[in-house]
Amino acid sequence: MNMKYEIVIGLETHVELNTNSKIFCSCGGHSSPKEPNDCVCPACSGMPGMLPVMNKRVVELAVTAGLMLNCNINRYTTFDKKNYYYPDLPCAYQITQLNHPICTDGCVTLKTSEGARDIRIKQIHMEEDAGKLVHGGNSSFVDFNRTSVPLIEIVTQPDFRSAEEVVTYLNKLKSMFISGGISECEEGAMRCDVNISVRPEGSEEFGVRTEIKNMASFEAIERAIRYESQRHIDAIEFETEELVQETRRFDDVSGKTFAMRNKETEADYRYFPDANLMPIIIDDEWLEEIKAAKPEAIDEKAEQYRLAGISDKEIDMLMSNHKISSLLDDTVALGCNPKDTAGWILTDCAGILRKDGKTFNDLAVTAEKLSAIIKTVDSGDINRNIGKKILIAVVESDVDPVQYCKENGFDKKVDASAVESVIDSVIANNPQAIADYKAGKTKALMALFGSCMKELKGAADPAVIKELLENKVKNM
Repeated sequence: MNMKYEIVIGLETHVELNTNSKIFCSCGGHSSPKEPNDCVCPACSGMPGMLPVMNKRVVELAVTAGLMLNCNINRYTTFDKKNYYYPDLPCAYQITQLNHPICTDGCVTLKTSEGARDIRIKQIHMEEDAGKLVHGGNSSFVDFNRTSVPLIEIVTQPDFRSAEEVVTYLNKLKSMFISGGISECEEGAMRCDVNISVRPEGSEEFGVRTEIKNMASFEAIERAIRYESQRHIDAIEFETEELVQETRRFDDVSGKTFAMRNKETEADYRYFPDANLMPIIIDDEWLEEIKAAKPEAIDEKAEQYRLAGISDKEIDMLMSNHKISSLLDDTVALGCNPKDTAGWILTDCAGILRKDGKTFNDLAVTAEKLSAIIKTVDSGDINRNIGKKILIAVVESDVDPVQYCKENGFDKKVDASAVESVIDSVIANNPQAIADYKAGKTKALMALFGSCMKELKGAADPAVIKELLENKVKNM
């Protein structure tokens, strides 16, 4: 058969919110727990008689996410109980939103190799996370640290037509939420359920839908979509199996999906309004406060960076980490060049952190200190090499860059006669290196250059030293 098929995909993306406490109690948020069950209280562990108390910050972050995805913000929003039993759900129900979700009817535009496509957002709703089952040997353990960590779930319409579109969308969400401070989106904090069906190209009817649950890796999502769509096509074309509506899991090792259970319907969960939580009313004043604090759209921000001469690769790195993009913006606001500042952060800071086995999340440099270093280099008071030495001290020991520069004599300019004197001394003390260079061993010049830099302690411009040294040796 030569029939062509169309893949139809809708996504349910769960994102842990970057809050200091859980959604309905004062226990620490998603990044607080260190040991199993050390961030649990009677409320989030489901003890009888304990009532939930709404975290205002969760509402603000959910509304911000809705604004970023061009959603309508519902001024009246309520919570519902979703009933099901699982060992990591202590109350045997999850507090979520069904009847009055906080955001509806949004849209995000994607650009892929197939062109541009608008993906409609059906809704965003707030809910609490479940705990975590840990399996080992013949035992299974329950860690309730994650119970009641706040989530938003972003539900799309079935508008995706390829794995490429799905991964592009998820990367865009990740960049938006990281740069907007909504979520860190690290592994486990952004999980996705993929609803997929296949139909003949041109058909308006949906095929049999299966749902692949709880995938945290974009690579796994792409592989799962490719496998599952081909399984559907084979079932339709060659009658290899009967397709049924069901929930499936993806096995990362085999690259295949496997049936878990029949797909639940809304009736199976017996939703009903949560009488313990009052409706949330978002008035004009509160909404305007949230809008005023909304971060700049990442497409607009990326274009500003691009116009400033920052490369696409550098832009991707900045957009993937809210901390360093904020550091760049704050440093530029103090009068530094954007492209130059990006180099200091993404090359110099990154190199220092990498050497110590750290990441950008460990970077503690303030915009004031970074701008002081950059401006001192730009003014010609110190050279780039000395600037990097000062930066190392700032990153590793949080010193004051201006004071550190003075204490180490880095601000004392070396005049040309002093540089020339050092070069003459190095040449006189290294006759073999001179002979090697004359014999065609060009590396010998670099050895001489290194000796000059060592003698001058990096205080002179390397380019000037190299030029003077090369001219002297060539004219000997």
